[in-house]
Amino acid sequence: MGQTLCGCGSVSHQSGGQISLGIYEKALPHTDDWDEFFAGVRQAGFDFVDLSIDETAERQSRLHWPTAERRRVRDAAARHGVQLGGICLSVHRAIGPGSADPAVREQAAHIFEDAIWLAHDLGIPVVQVAGYYAFYEDSDPGQRERYVATLTQATTIAARAGVMLGIENVDGQDVTSISIAKEIADEVGSPWLQIYPDIGNLAEQQLDTVAELAAGQGRMVALHIKDVRVGEPRRVPLGEGIAEFSAAFSELARQRWSGRIMVEMWNDDAPDSLQRCSDARALVSTWLANAGLLATPAS
Repeated sequence: MGQTLCGCGSVSHQSGGQISLGIYEKALPHTDDWDEFFAGVRQAGFDFVDLSIDETAERQSRLHWPTAERRRVRDAAARHGVQLGGICLSVHRAIGPGSADPAVREQAAHIFEDAIWLAHDLGIPVVQVAGYYAFYEDSDPGQRERYVATLTQATTIAARAGVMLGIENVDGQDVTSISIAKEIADEVGSPWLQIYPDIGNLAEQQLDTVAELAAGQGRMVALHIKDVRVGEPRRVPLGEGIAEFSAAFSELARQRWSGRIMVEMWNDDAPDSLQRCSDARALVSTWLANAGLLATPAS
């Protein structure tokens, strides 16, 4: 069995995969108190959390946090024993790296740079790159080429910062599969650009989950999971959709994959969100165990 990249970018020789489970920021109650937030991550039983830089002005402002705020967030996470696992850079859904407008592409490039240095300062190892070329624009033949060019520029910054970029396969019509993400990563040709797959999106796109994960072998720096239905890629409760978790985890076990799996949920408006997160962790741990993978206990 060949070597595989673990969720932190190092090499694993585990005979059976060991998994660190994390949670998406939007699964937890919204709060401006970072101690309260990270305490919730621990209460729900997770090792790490992925933060969001999305289309909202509030979360985009994080790209310009002063040094003191970056230190405050990092210290709060450390106090509660929570790892900052990744940044989900979904703002590029609105500000497309493959836009036909040079000013938008320049803005997208600045977002990459700011996000990479934010990750560096927070001690975050991976920035998840959304596989949208220019989501809100009409498709044109040059979108993919422009997306790759902007992403190539970002990898030079990532290399200097020591921060991994991982392409997410998404809903929509652009990077819809792990196979396409791998093609783009191969084209860019930087070790600092790999793949951060979304298992739910594979099912939403009605792709072969096992074949796609096999195509990503050795290139997956982390994964995230959610449940979906066709045409409904978000807010489907775990176990109530069509995502092929058992098949996916069995394929990861075949690969002897070890690393980080982030549970992507949107419970931020739910009064029982912490309980939902805890229940999800228990469910995913059971699915992993059934496949012969070990979800390490929260440390």
